[in-house]
Amino acid sequence: MLKALCPRLIRDYGFSILLAVALALLIRSSLVMAYFVPSGSMLTTMEIGDRFIANKAAYDLRIPFSRISLFHTGEVERGDVVVFKPPFKAEHDFVKRVVGLPGDVILIKDKVLHLNGEPQEEPYVRHTDQAVQPASRSPRDNLGPITVPRGSLFVMGDNRDESYDSRYWGYVPRDLVKGQAKLIYWSWDSDRFRVRWDHLGKYFD
Repeated sequence: MLKALCPRLIRDYGFSILLAVALALLIRSSLVMAYFVPSGSMLTTMEIGDRFIANKAAYDLRIPFSRISLFHTGEVERGDVVVFKPPFKAEHDFVKRVVGLPGDVILIKDKVLHLNGEPQEEPYVRHTDQAVQPASRSPRDNLGPITVPRGSLFVMGDNRDESYDSRYWGYVPRDLVKGQAKLIYWSWDSDRFRVRWDHLGKYFD
């Protein structure tokens, strides 16, 4: 009797395990993804050591393990914090804030972002360097005006003086966006060896 049951148990449990793995891979590739923040380009919105969930279906539902979109599920909006593959060779995905949509005119004047001729109030922005660099030296503090082309986005880090973003390497093609950052589920301060409780559960609209 035991010999007869063993192959059946192995078959049933094996199928269940394979099904669970397949579902996990499907969810990971199409719906949600966990990310780790390794740098300070998004301080203080995101701290080094934060782990967050990105909604991969926020803008597109894609064929698993591909960049092919089956259909759009939403539109990227200004202010969204997005995860994307950089338009150049890089080891990791990037996370930045969308500040410009197709057709928007971007002007950065003495560190202040102007959008379509209007200066923007950005309460999440952090500056660590009081010096203002001229455009002839760097695009960090003075840039433009430039117009975001069709099918592209202009992104910047919230830690403006210490972010490598669209000011330096240009626009992000829309199809390189992988998802929208939604929730910080863990935050560890390795310098102080403690949990950042104030960041746990932080939700991005």
